[in-house]
Amino acid sequence: MATPIDDAADGWHHTLDDLARRREISTGMGGPERVAKHRGKGKLDARARVDRMLDKGSFHEFGTLVGGEVAADGIVAGSGLIDGSPVMVGAEDFTTMAGTIAPGSNSKRYRLAELAVRNRVPLIMLLEGAGFRATGAHYGRTPTDLLAQARCSGRVPMVTGVLGSSAGHGALVGPVSDFAIMSRQAAIFTAGPPVVRESTGEDVSKEDLGGPDVALVSGTVHNVAESDEDVLDDIRHYLSYFPPSAWSYPASLLPDEDAAPRRTPELLDIVSRDNRRVYDMRRVLDVVLDRTDWFEVQPQFGTAIVCALGHLGGHPVAVVANQPLVLAGSIDADAADKAAHFISVADAFHLPLIFLADNPGMLPGSESELNGVLRSGARMFVAQTTATTLKLHLTLRKAYGFGSMVMSLIGFDNQIATFAYPGATMGAMSAAALGRSAGVDEVVAKQLRDMELQASYRSAEHMGFDELLHPAETRNALLLSLRHGLYSRQAAAEPVNRTAIMP
Repeated sequence: MATPIDDAADGWHHTLDDLARRREISTGMGGPERVAKHRGKGKLDARARVDRMLDKGSFHEFGTLVGGEVAADGIVAGSGLIDGSPVMVGAEDFTTMAGTIAPGSNSKRYRLAELAVRNRVPLIMLLEGAGFRATGAHYGRTPTDLLAQARCSGRVPMVTGVLGSSAGHGALVGPVSDFAIMSRQAAIFTAGPPVVRESTGEDVSKEDLGGPDVALVSGTVHNVAESDEDVLDDIRHYLSYFPPSAWSYPASLLPDEDAAPRRTPELLDIVSRDNRRVYDMRRVLDVVLDRTDWFEVQPQFGTAIVCALGHLGGHPVAVVANQPLVLAGSIDADAADKAAHFISVADAFHLPLIFLADNPGMLPGSESELNGVLRSGARMFVAQTTATTLKLHLTLRKAYGFGSMVMSLIGFDNQIATFAYPGATMGAMSAAALGRSAGVDEVVAKQLRDMELQASYRSAEHMGFDELLHPAETRNALLLSLRHGLYSRQAAAEPVNRTAIMP
């Protein structure tokens, strides 16, 4: 004879079987055939991407039943861990309705960003979707996910991975993010080729419309990696330099041999004393930073400036460095725009900024002016002068005019240290340019050159620099100054309050 307890258990079996069936629909994504077709292109599916990126077994999903028979409504959403630290992650599922967005999936996306700020953890979005889905449903007074994502800005790190074709509303997540990276076979655009053809008559491939050769050049996406796996690994690497939120300071690595003080005599061979000879600033970073595995942001955009994340003495730092290999280090509009964004992100999450200056100024010329070099330079200037994080400056050989100011070579700019190599030149313009513009004779031209070579000493005599460095002292001087500056962090971290209007 059945007992009341047995009857209750039987009732639960039916209910839980129904729950299991619904969950099976969700985890099955677009079904075996569509998933197999997706994987056949050499790509990971949405759930495999999440599993690859997060610490093994750490993913905790929510919203599995949203969409009903439409598996997870086209987006896998939840929380997990990266190197033991919590993150929120959303992955568009292209095998389900082409990863499109409906009212339910919009709510999931909003919830992801809302929880990221509430819990003060990074937000990661993995994109491969065709934008809004034509469902016939009315959104009404429903908050869009982009509203919540915008509220993440400057409060929690936001990272986007573009792993296939991303169009329309979903694609806007990339430019909103602090950092966006795409795979070699991905594309990102306002509207895909069919819509473009219908709207404008232009017949264009997805690669030519928004592939890496377009998205990187335009600055829409910061970095590119060869495969899904490489993109996901780079996201983990990028986030390793950041705190969970603006309410935390970046965590230092445990002391090891790489983080110890050391002299850098190699720089004497890398940095020529002759200002006319070029060198690769990346080699300087290899020597000064703890290790050579530092992370470069936007290496294929604005290449006259190198923006890098690395460690100095085990502490995460953000480096903004002129690149003499490109335009002799002159700062063009793209380089300034890149640096302005990078500086703002570093400042928002309290990464110390190290400026390595070696430039003849902002790039002159009619094409440069047409590209808005003054406006972009102003953006960079405002970003770095309003930055509240720790700032260090080193002039290696030269820094002229406004090109010196945007690199934090300006008095009363709240640097914790300012250094230069002896013989570094600075001023409104080089002696050669000044001599040519003034039409001086050879005697005066030589006097101008001599004065130029003495500029660093004259500046140091009046505390324009804290000290002139032997190149072999570079790493240790920066490291000691950074360690002293970190003592100022005796209060809890808070988000940066911004009042400046970006030019």
